[in-house]
Amino acid sequence: MGDEFEGLEIAVLIPCFNEEVAVPRVVAEFRRALPAAKIYVYDNASTDRTAEVAARAGAVVGFEPFPGKGNVMRRMFSDIEADIYVLVDGDDTYDAQAAPQLVRELLNKQLDMVNGARVTEIKEAYRFGHRFGNRLLTGLVQEIFGKQFSDMLSGYRVFSRRFVKSFPAISSGFEIETELTVHALELRMKTTEVAIRYKDRPEGSASKLNTLRDGIRILRMIGMLVKEERPLAFFGYAALLLAVLSMGLSIPIIVEFLQTGLVPRLPTAVLSVGIMLVAVLSMACGLILDTVTHSRRELKRLAYLEGRAPQWPAGAQRQAGASEVAASRGMYATRAGADVNAGGAPLPAAVS
Repeated sequence: MGDEFEGLEIAVLIPCFNEEVAVPRVVAEFRRALPAAKIYVYDNASTDRTAEVAARAGAVVGFEPFPGKGNVMRRMFSDIEADIYVLVDGDDTYDAQAAPQLVRELLNKQLDMVNGARVTEIKEAYRFGHRFGNRLLTGLVQEIFGKQFSDMLSGYRVFSRRFVKSFPAISSGFEIETELTVHALELRMKTTEVAIRYKDRPEGSASKLNTLRDGIRILRMIGMLVKEERPLAFFGYAALLLAVLSMGLSIPIIVEFLQTGLVPRLPTAVLSVGIMLVAVLSMACGLILDTVTHSRRELKRLAYLEGRAPQWPAGAQRQAGASEVAASRGMYATRAGADVNAGGAPLPAAVS
C-alpha cells in the first residue's frame, strides 16, 4: 500500500477543536492507512493540548485563531499544497482504513470529490437528532441543487487539487459542508459517494455539534446559497407571493369601485399598489442578479480549470504507456504479417 500512490502528494487535513483525546489516534491510523501522505492538524483555538499531542504524534501542526470549522478549513485550503486532499474530522469517528479506497476512487474515475456517506448501527455515534437534521437538510439541498449526495454533512471527503483551489469558502462554522456540496453541484463537477463505517467517539471526547443551533445556521446557509446561486428563483418566488398578496387586497376594492364608482378604502388601495411595486422590483432584481450569477459561475469555472485533473503518478503512467506501446506493436506486427501474406508492403513498426 505504501507504493500504491507513490509520486502523488497526498495531504490529510484534520481540523481540530479540543480533540486532545482523539487526535493522536486519528493521526496514527491515517499514517498507517496512507504511509506516503503528509498529516496536517490545524488547531482551531483549542483550550486543551490538542496541538501538543498532535505534534508528538507526528503531524504537521498549524493554527487558526478564528473559531469555527469553516474558518480553519479556509486556512488549510489556502496554506497546504498537494495533489490529493483527504479531509477528516479529528474526533476518531471515521474509518481511516477507507482512505485508500476513497483516494483510489477519485483517481480511477478522475473525480473532483468523493464523499464518505456515514453508515452505522451505533445510536450513540449518530444520534437521532443529528440523523433527522441531516436527512432534512440533505433532502432540501437535493430538491434545490441536485440529488447526488445522501449525506451532505459528512466530515470525511477526498478532493482534487482543482476543487480545493477553486473553492471560495465563505462559511465560518459547520455549514461549510453544505457549501462544499453546493460548490460541486453548481460547477457540475465529477463526484461520487462511498459508504463508510461511522463509529462512536472515544471515551473522554465530547461532540462540539449543537443540533438546534448548528441546524439553524446550516438552514440559513442554504437560504443564502439559494439567493446567491438561484437568484431568479429566489426573487421570482418572492415577487409571486407579493403579487398574489397585492391582488388579494385589491380585488374587493376593484369590485366596490365597479359597483359604486367610489374607493372608500384608500389606504388599502395604496398598500396594494405599493406591494405590487415591490413585487415588480423583486422580479427585476432577480433578473439582474441572475446575469451576475452567471458571470460569477463562469469565473469560478475558469479558476477550476486552471488546476490539473487528478491522475495516477508518473511511474504508473509510464507503465501504462509501455503496455499501450507493446499492444500497439503486437497489433501492427499482426497487420504487417497479414499484409505480407497478401503480397502487400508491411506496415512500419510503432515508434516509441
